[in-house]
Amino acid sequence: MLSHLKQSFVMLVMLTLLTGAAYPLVITGLAQLTMPGAANGSLIVRGGTRVGSSLIGQPFSDPKHFWSRPSATSPYPYNASSSSGSNLGPTNSALADAVAARIKALRDADPSNKAPVPADLVTASASGLDPHISPAAALYQVARVARERHMVQSKVRELVLAHVEGPQWWVFGEARVNVLLLNLAMDRAQ
Repeated sequence: MLSHLKQSFVMLVMLTLLTGAAYPLVITGLAQLTMPGAANGSLIVRGGTRVGSSLIGQPFSDPKHFWSRPSATSPYPYNASSSSGSNLGPTNSALADAVAARIKALRDADPSNKAPVPADLVTASASGLDPHISPAAALYQVARVARERHMVQSKVRELVLAHVEGPQWWVFGEARVNVLLLNLAMDRAQ
């Protein structure tokens, strides 16, 4: 019995060192060598200051910015340590109320826009952290952003179209626009 306990303890220590220390160190080292930007969180730095990550959404409420997709994380939006969707089904009245409030906020920010509101501007993604919106959602906001920034709509539209990313590896997903990158481009353009 004692020999079995000794063997078990030795295996525990060996596997802990192998899977808890050696493997993570090797993988981290390889990631730092081959793709340091992604390994460090895909952080975006402007003027020596971190302004966000291209992989995690962030809230924008200023009318001169393009607005992100809503986040369902708690206790605050885009909380990376609490990634989750709302788990509210399509017949849930709380979801209907939240969507109605989001539509009202969009309509209040741009009363002259009578176009249908794209679904991704009023519903959260499954992770609650999505940094992208559809090109339709970005184009929906062009008039408001142009007006608030005192820019010509065609210039704002050009910037949106320049920031449309295609499907990943030309196959997976759909066209999308990274909201943070677009807002930073808008700031530079102005």
